[in-house]
Amino acid sequence: MKLVIAVVQDEDAHKLISTLMGEGYGVTKLATTGGFLKAGNTTLLIGIDNDKMDEVISIIEKICKSRKQVATSPSPIAGTAGVYVPYPVEVTIGGATVFVVDVEKFVKL
Repeated sequence: MKLVIAVVQDEDAHKLISTLMGEGYGVTKLATTGGFLKAGNTTLLIGIDNDKMDEVISIIEKICKSRKQVATSPSPIAGTAGVYVPYPVEVTIGGATVFVVDVEKFVKL
């Protein structure tokens, strides 16, 4: 048995959960926050049989696409102390970060 831990953008989470559950996979959703943009994301825990790993990763890959977003990043003004002005920066968001770990024991009570 494997445990798939997938960290995805909030905007991809609903469709991904619906698709996985429609395919018969159980999903546990955790609300989490990313460190870089301090934006909300979703961490999914998916317990699967070993032979289903490629299928689950394929579903995640199909739904969670990377995209560009403009974020503001503070920049110091020359000659001033402690004064920062935000300026737009294009960053890549989305996609998914996926971890697959072996499960030594599974008990459902």
